[in-house]
Formats: sequence, C-alpha cells, structure tokens
Amino acid sequence: QVQLVESGGGLVQAGGSLRLSCAASGRTFSTYTVGWFRRAPGKEREFVSALKWSDGNTLYAGPVKGRFTISKDNANNTVYLQMNSLKPEDTAIYYCALRQTPVLSTNPYHYTYWGQGTQVTVSS
Repeated sequence: QVQLVESGGGLVQAGGSLRLSCAASGRTFSTYTVGWFRRAPGKEREFVSALKWSDGNTLYAGPVKGRFTISKDNANNTVYLQMNSLKPEDTAIYYCALRQTPVLSTNPYHYTYWGQGTQVTVSS
C-alpha cells in the first residue's frame, strides 16, 4: 500500500510563489518515478514535472520550465514542487503521482498511485 498526500496549495497573486509537498507513506520513492500533474477548470489533466528518485533526474513541461523546480528530501520521503513567477494560467488542482517504473514519463497513464490534490489559485 502507498498513500500520497499533497499540501502547500493556496491563493497567491500573479508573480508570487508557492511550494507544494508530496509526502508518501506505506512505501518509499526509492524505486519509483514521481510526477506532478494539474487539472485546470474545464481542461484536461496535464503533465507538470517528474523526478526519478534513484538518480534525481528531472523533466518539465514547457509552460513551467524556468519557473518550477521539482526536488526531493530523502530523509522525509517527500517530493516538492517549488513554483515561482506564478501566472493565472497556473491555477489548477495539483496532483502528486507515482510511477512504478524508474523512468521519467509525461504520460499520466504510466502513474498508478495518485494523491487527492491541492488547489492552487493565482489571481491576476
């Protein structure tokens, strides 16, 4: 069993920053790929970023490159998404997910465990 819990969402003005956390229980991230996805109102779920736990390699979606940073805390078994220079179009529910294969992927169907999401709202 594995449980993922996201936190850190909230309301922020355009240009501001937030840091999201994804904490895992039941299992570790050691052999997994961790992904962040988001779903904006009226839109499809989209890939945001991913991290291969074993070596720390990362991948970012084009709209967030240079603004978002994914990182890990080995001691606390936690993955973070630092979001800077936020834009109104970043408004969405953000989900943490785990892939059971240690290979970076943008495909949500490769991820088998999902958290409940945390709301991020960016005002103009």
